Amino acid sequence: MTVLRPGVAESDPARDGAVRGVPAPPAHPPHRSSPATGAPHNSSSQQPNAGLVQLHESIAALFASRGQWRQAYHHLRSALDLLSSEQIEPPHVPEQLRNEVDRLRREHAEAREQSLRDSLTASYNRRYLDQRLVDLLTEQERTNTGGLAVALVDLDWFKQVNDTYGHLIGDRVLQRVVELLQDGLPEGGFCARYGGEEFVLVLPDIDAQTAVAVCEAARARAERFSWQQLAAGLRVTVSIGLAHEPAPEQGGAPLSVDPQAQLLRADSLLYVAKQSGRNAVAYREGGRVRLAGAAAGRRAVAEPRVVGYY
Repeated sequence: MTVLRPGVAESDPARDGAVRGVPAPPAHPPHRSSPATGAPHNSSSQQPNAGLVQLHESIAALFASRGQWRQAYHHLRSALDLLSSEQIEPPHVPEQLRNEVDRLRREHAEAREQSLRDSLTASYNRRYLDQRLVDLLTEQERTNTGGLAVALVDLDWFKQVNDTYGHLIGDRVLQRVVELLQDGLPEGGFCARYGGEEFVLVLPDIDAQTAVAVCEAARARAERFSWQQLAAGLRVTVSIGLAHEPAPEQGGAPLSVDPQAQLLRADSLLYVAKQSGRNAVAYREGGRVRLAGAAAGRRAVAEPRVVGYY
């Protein structure tokens, strides 16, 4: 038991804290009234996320000062997410951080684009091809737009090119072939590397006759190109199998085609072009297989029962 001397008051923790430099909380915090209603005003109840926004902003500024831009971006993004549902003053964004965020966005977009491109030829890759074909066929079914053509392109005797001139020349041939295939493609059309020396031309919203003309023009460009620029005596041609899915009839039900089924049909027609002498475009018209361009006078062989072996 503590005995107090006369004139000495009992110790007050709040007062002692103030003496030591720690501000003591008021016994009864003052209430501010709302100007409109006179009701007690509580800023934290009206803006419950304001403190979190300031915290994320401070952390973002700290990371930005250290050059850790990705971490700064994530905290700034969290602050902006909190602001989406609150009427809070937007956080201050340093100009340097804003520039770095823009750079990160560009890098993300470039990385995504690169993930859809073939590293050697810069054409689209198989991943993009599979995704885009599904999207195009879905759009065709939904909107009853024009036909869709898929052409499988294969370089003739490409193994001999590699064996004779080396793989470096072979890579340059692939790159140039892609340029020739992409030249003159209609709007919305694209070229994708299917694998090895095989490429796919996708031609949306196109009729059969125009699709044949586009493929024959691509074949002719490859044949006429001056390949001697790359190596003396070099000659390169391509064979093409074209599968066309017509547009639905006016007022009729939309056609449903599996992308892989259309690629298999193009593969089957590519076999015909190869077995009919190469350097040709094979397509189907009126139930019969025909050859286009310079190969039009040749007799097309029958399509194989099992495709992919040529």
